[in-house]
Amino acid sequence: MPQSPSGTSSRASSDLVRDFEPLDIPVRSSSKPAYPSSNRPTSLADVADVESTNTMDLTAVMDAATGAGAGAGMGAPAGAKASSSGENDPLSRSPRASSRVLCVLLGLMFIAAAFGVWWLGTHTEAGQAFDDMTEVAFADTAPAWLGGLLALGTHLNVVIVSTALAVIAVVIAAIRRRWWLLGQIVVFGLLCFAATLMKPVLPRPFIIHTEIVDGPSAPSGHVTLAVASAIALLLVVSRGWRWVVSLVGMTWSAFVGLSVVYGRWHRPSDAAMAMLLVGGIALIILAFTRASGMDRMGTRRSSAGAQIVASVSLTAGIMATLYGAYVVWQIVPGLTMSAQWARSSSMAASAILAVAIVLLVFGCTLMMRQITASPLSRLGLVGAPPAPPKRRREPSGHAS
Repeated sequence: MPQSPSGTSSRASSDLVRDFEPLDIPVRSSSKPAYPSSNRPTSLADVADVESTNTMDLTAVMDAATGAGAGAGMGAPAGAKASSSGENDPLSRSPRASSRVLCVLLGLMFIAAAFGVWWLGTHTEAGQAFDDMTEVAFADTAPAWLGGLLALGTHLNVVIVSTALAVIAVVIAAIRRRWWLLGQIVVFGLLCFAATLMKPVLPRPFIIHTEIVDGPSAPSGHVTLAVASAIALLLVVSRGWRWVVSLVGMTWSAFVGLSVVYGRWHRPSDAAMAMLLVGGIALIILAFTRASGMDRMGTRRSSAGAQIVASVSLTAGIMATLYGAYVVWQIVPGLTMSAQWARSSSMAASAILAVAIVLLVFGCTLMMRQITASPLSRLGLVGAPPAPPKRRREPSGHAS
């Protein structure tokens, strides 16, 4: 009798809701142990990399991927077979070359955009007028609930929370024994710190008279610290946590970016430049991802959470950027005349653009982190790639 579709070879899981479970806990079955006796996790680092899935056994996937016969590996430990197969896959040692090139290109685009924002805010009459009007009017024109919330963004609170996020990132990387990844975030932090030292070499020429007379102030150190610590945490967590950390990082970064303007610590262009610079540095750092900075072979699969959050963030970020730019374009005549009717619109445009940049930075970082950490191949999947059910060929002489 022909084999029914339900009795065919196992296929990749279609239960995308499972991807939203942030904890990667092994699924145990009464008929089959979660781990082979020779490959049972012995440390917290091993447990942290286990992915929850209901797909076919890893050993069968390795046999199918390497073309080995059903009995070729009889008696060999499952862990040893997985390891020997993974060593033959170049994706076990580094991401795809196309992914690394894309990281560099996107990173350079963000850095170029950062200096473009700085130039517009410091070397144009409209840019200086917009920065000055927004910083002066933000606290007075912001809604009461927003002002009360942003008032919590004091210097001490920003430093404490951001430092805590950075320390958690280092601890997680150490617990997971991802030493290359730990080195990546250390270099990332040093480069972000170096970026804050550019203030003395970025001039702010006098073009128009402004109420805020402070000298060069770009990029914002507070915003750099906040965004960098949130991105560092995003880079070190396992697949199930990435989309969750992205949402937390977006919220914290947008809060700090608006707080520094509300408290008159920085101009809007200072905060925007810091966000874009940190995002660009993070993407370039991802281009140097290597084996211990990637998800382990046999635990990789696509992430519905990362796909949804990244897609929504990028789409919303692009639309918000266009709308914010349109609002600024509409109030340009009022900026040069310091018109009162442009005050509320400048505050609204500044808030919209700050949130838009945060969405773009974290959306791109989440997307490229997933691509570089879990490049999927037949050896990297838990379960065979999705395929139509196979039917047995009918014996000759029988009607189909």
